[in-house]
Amino acid sequence: MFRTALRNVLAHKARLLMTVLAVMLGVAFVTGTLIFNDTLSDGYRDQTAKSYAHVDVEVRSYDPSDKVPGLSGKALERIARLDGVAGAAGRVDGMAGVADKDGGLIGSGPSGTGANFSPGKDGKDPLYVFTKGSGPTEPGQVALDKDTAEKGGYDIGDTVRIATMGPAKTYRLSGIFTTDDTWVALGESLVLFDTPAAQRLFLQPGFYEYVTVTADPGTSSTEVAAALRKLLPDDTDVKTGRQLADERAKGGAGDASTLSAILLAFAGVALFVSVFLIANTFTMLAAQRTRELALLRAVGASRRQVTRSVLIEAMAVGAAGAAAGLGLGAAMAAVARSTVGVFGAKNPDGPLVVTATTVLVAAVVGILVTMLAAWLPARRAAKIPPVAAIGSAHLPATTRSLLVRNLFGAIVTLLGAVAVVAGAGAGGSIGKGLVGLGAVLAVTGVLVLIPLLSRPVIAVVQPLLRRGFGVSGKLAGQNAVRSPRRTGATASALAIGLTLVSALTVLAATVGQAVDKVTTDIVKADYMVTDSGGLEASTVAALRKVRGVTAVSPEQQGWLQIDGSQEDATGVTPADFREALHLTVVSGSLDTLAKGQIAVADDVARSHRWKAGDTLPVEYEDGKSGKLTVGAVFKHNEVVLPVVASTDVLEPHADRTSLAKIYVTTDGGTNEKALAAALAAEPGAEIGDRQDIRDEFSGYLDTLLNVLYGLLAISLVIAVLGVVNTLAMSVLERQREVGMLRAVGLDRRGVTRMIQLEAVVIALFGAVIGIGVGSFLGWAVGEVVKADIAGYALVLPWDRFALFLLLAALVGLLAALWPARSASRLNMLTAIKSE
Repeated sequence: MFRTALRNVLAHKARLLMTVLAVMLGVAFVTGTLIFNDTLSDGYRDQTAKSYAHVDVEVRSYDPSDKVPGLSGKALERIARLDGVAGAAGRVDGMAGVADKDGGLIGSGPSGTGANFSPGKDGKDPLYVFTKGSGPTEPGQVALDKDTAEKGGYDIGDTVRIATMGPAKTYRLSGIFTTDDTWVALGESLVLFDTPAAQRLFLQPGFYEYVTVTADPGTSSTEVAAALRKLLPDDTDVKTGRQLADERAKGGAGDASTLSAILLAFAGVALFVSVFLIANTFTMLAAQRTRELALLRAVGASRRQVTRSVLIEAMAVGAAGAAAGLGLGAAMAAVARSTVGVFGAKNPDGPLVVTATTVLVAAVVGILVTMLAAWLPARRAAKIPPVAAIGSAHLPATTRSLLVRNLFGAIVTLLGAVAVVAGAGAGGSIGKGLVGLGAVLAVTGVLVLIPLLSRPVIAVVQPLLRRGFGVSGKLAGQNAVRSPRRTGATASALAIGLTLVSALTVLAATVGQAVDKVTTDIVKADYMVTDSGGLEASTVAALRKVRGVTAVSPEQQGWLQIDGSQEDATGVTPADFREALHLTVVSGSLDTLAKGQIAVADDVARSHRWKAGDTLPVEYEDGKSGKLTVGAVFKHNEVVLPVVASTDVLEPHADRTSLAKIYVTTDGGTNEKALAAALAAEPGAEIGDRQDIRDEFSGYLDTLLNVLYGLLAISLVIAVLGVVNTLAMSVLERQREVGMLRAVGLDRRGVTRMIQLEAVVIALFGAVIGIGVGSFLGWAVGEVVKADIAGYALVLPWDRFALFLLLAALVGLLAALWPARSASRLNMLTAIKSE
């Protein structure tokens, strides 16, 4: 039976090719993700090992949340005098962006780093090797890493503008260096200041964030670390260079986690829809080999042996798909590694890493998925009676099996729909759970019911096919419903993909409209200025001077402990705030902000039973206490934080004034160029118009939608393979029928049109099912979350749905090209004689 199974595989290479391709796609995404992660992990590990090659121990005692200022100069001296310590360097770092000669930030900008140059007795800092010039030793000097200097076109003696937490300042470039620092290797810029300047910019004069320690020859890093733990207070963090390298390697690989998750999602969808293609292929093969399998039974093969022979064929197909998928996965990993920069990081150097585990996973996934998908067709094949060898009829599905399948699908679909509707009505966490469970049940039930649904759905378009395409259209409609199982399995790939995409498209369109409404109704400003490093108060004054600017409303973020509950707070300037934003007031008046009172969102007020006029105890960020009066309650929205107060209330208790964003209202007489000129001292500042403001609040939905469109693309590829496979095998199965049609007058063009229309009908059937189920689920999810989204109202994006249907029809046409051509070229006499 083993030899028989392998011969069957070789005899049906063309028929099984599409199945191999489908398995290959699923395996490629799984193995590509594993190779991608292994490669980056090894690269990060090697890079961080280099980064800490000159550090035996690191001592850290800095926590801004606990107001720990760091290690003092005296502590540094005590560490340096410890037995076994060859050298100790105090380190300070923070955020520093390097401006190019045009005023923009070099590279990733806000993620740039600034640090201090800490030379030893020999005048050198072991962490940096200078290729030109020397390290900064005086105020007003800086040094740049080599890549940043080259990108900016800077050389020794040039003036460089550096943006830190304060306004950008100009420095003289004293040196250009190379370093094994991990973040520099990953594409970030690094600026070195002299130590006093770095302390003033990033910490406090006389303090260090951490100390790097070099051990004497013959003294291990663990011995030095143990001695330092005894010397320093208990809250001091002491780690060896090896420990730090391992931690940094694990954390660094997380930059690619988003891409890895996307690849795994693609793998899951590809494998899931491949199951339908594989099962369909082996079902059709079994039906076409009825006589052959019956002869095997007649000569003594048991049901178990027949089942085993079909599974052996599936194993061979899975093995071929797994091998091809492993190769494609390696290629995908190489491409993915080159696109990590899109997610804000640069790749560490190193070769692709293909481990034995990855190879094993490829084999297990490819073979196991294929064999599982082929198991039911194998069981059906085993039930072919030996007497079937006498005739040539194909083995039909029994009425009982279809009845059981439809009954099961109806029950599961009904339970799922009830759970979804109940969850949509319940809302909250319970509603989310019910909708999630119901969605799984509903989708599963619909997939089970697809063969039953094919007849009534396709029956709707059959009259159109007859009237529009005559005999070819009539035959195409009849062929599409001739084998409901086959039609359902072929349409399932498209149905799955479009269910996912349609659900999120409905949600995205609905939320997008709500956000647009918020942008129109709440945000009156024309521009929004942001900087991930925070904006300085001086920026407000600079913007006020721009001609055409009528109001500048800064937003300072902080928090207040109100009546025992910590709430995020927005600090505003009351006069300009009303010109930039419009809040719907439930009670009280926003005019009270100018009197030192606060405004609270209605959901927060309800949860704490606060109301306008209440005077509540408050604890500020610096630990001081006081009392504030609720002057207004406004309708919750996503634009401002739950508590709004004047900056006069928040600023005296903040460590430093740093603005999250600034809204700018104009009279139409200015533009972004004029605003940018006013922000020359803030190279990291970004100016967004009203569309950018909208994206600020809904951009994540667009990103998620793009990811799901990628999943749809995978479903489309596999759907094409499935339709091609189904039609090609169907043509072989119906050779005699095609020959008879040609003999009675149907020309080649008519045969081609019949096959193409059949493919289009099947593809559109899958698309209609997917769009219908997806819209239902999108509505349910929206009902659950609408309480958190101001202005929520269901939107059905008919234009997108029409595009999906057009895309499905195109998929059907493309998939039918080869089968239709093959059918039209069949020799009439040979086809009539075939069985």
